[in-house]
Amino acid sequence: MRFPYLIATVILLINVGTDYYLYRRLLRAGHKKGAQVQAVSAIFLFLLMVAIFIFPKRQGQDEPFLWLMWVIYSYATVYISKWVWCAVDCLRWVPRIWKSPQWKGASYAAWGMALLVFGAMWWAALISRNNIEVTRIDVDIPGLPASFDGLRVVHISDLHTGTYGNDNRFLQKLVDSVNAQQPDVIFFTGDIVNRHTSELEPHIEVLSRLYAPLGVFSVLGNHDYGDYMVWDSEELKKADHEKLIKLQESMGWTVLQNETAVLRSNDTDSLMVVGVENVGDPPFHTYGNIRLAYPTPEDKLPKILLSHNPAHWENEIKENPDCNMALTLSGHTHAMQMELFGWSPAVFRYRTWGGLYESDDAQRKLYVNIGAGTVGMPARIGATPEITLLTLHPAK
Repeated sequence: MRFPYLIATVILLINVGTDYYLYRRLLRAGHKKGAQVQAVSAIFLFLLMVAIFIFPKRQGQDEPFLWLMWVIYSYATVYISKWVWCAVDCLRWVPRIWKSPQWKGASYAAWGMALLVFGAMWWAALISRNNIEVTRIDVDIPGLPASFDGLRVVHISDLHTGTYGNDNRFLQKLVDSVNAQQPDVIFFTGDIVNRHTSELEPHIEVLSRLYAPLGVFSVLGNHDYGDYMVWDSEELKKADHEKLIKLQESMGWTVLQNETAVLRSNDTDSLMVVGVENVGDPPFHTYGNIRLAYPTPEDKLPKILLSHNPAHWENEIKENPDCNMALTLSGHTHAMQMELFGWSPAVFRYRTWGGLYESDDAQRKLYVNIGAGTVGMPARIGATPEITLLTLHPAK
């Protein structure tokens, strides 16, 4: 049994136990009809999840995947709320430790907490995931020519256009918000699709409206290689990948595939933009090679590196003076689409999951954008879509 299926089976068993507990509590409270409704709904949801287990996850049309995404999320909103109810309701037994009567108010508190969690999860899906926030930050770059002082860089990441189907209202809002920042240059750090190139096609016209005088540059993320699809042949996978590059170029974007572009402010001053293909930590594939993109990364020229996964910075750049990248821009983490009071569960997976980081000598900085789109869970609980506006200055 594959590990994800083992986890799903454990969750299903926990949910069965949760439903049984809730059923017994309703019976004991005298709510016989409520208990019957609970039993019927629990059986229906159990059968629904079993059916989802056998759904061909990597094949078929996109519409069933969008339906599946919302079904699973709806299931999660119900059962996470039930978990909260059971956890709080069990507190009524705590006074028994010191031989006091059980706390009957726990049941009322349980209903309140469960409804709060249920409402918050649907707020995250219907409202929060569309509330774009602009993060503004000044960044000092060692060796940056004075003519680039004040350069306005917009950084966006992880659009995951397949999540929206043919609906491009959110992307229209995002493009308008980016252009309103009046950037000099725009960088996109990967995951423009979920599984395959056709997901991008309904949104080409909208994304073509992104504008900056020095251009729009992009790199590829782990979702941009067709690795989440089962292909009939390697030739079809390769053709789909090549089509993804051509579509981005048709939008006026420059796709850097282990390549370097040069930004110029006059005849003498330049800023290197190094773009690598995806460099991933397990289980993500590695396609990038920084020395292929820029053969002399140890030189003193000011350089901005576009690399989808921030683990690349941690593993190869952070404390490596032979990889002199003044600023690395990454995405990938999404902050796991959950951030509350500055904390995210992403900390358990990524040492650098969102915001600005720097090496011990402050010569190499990293900014991790938590992304604009969603994948898997169609919600953002606190971790709202991000546009980053970085204003560059020469380091003193």
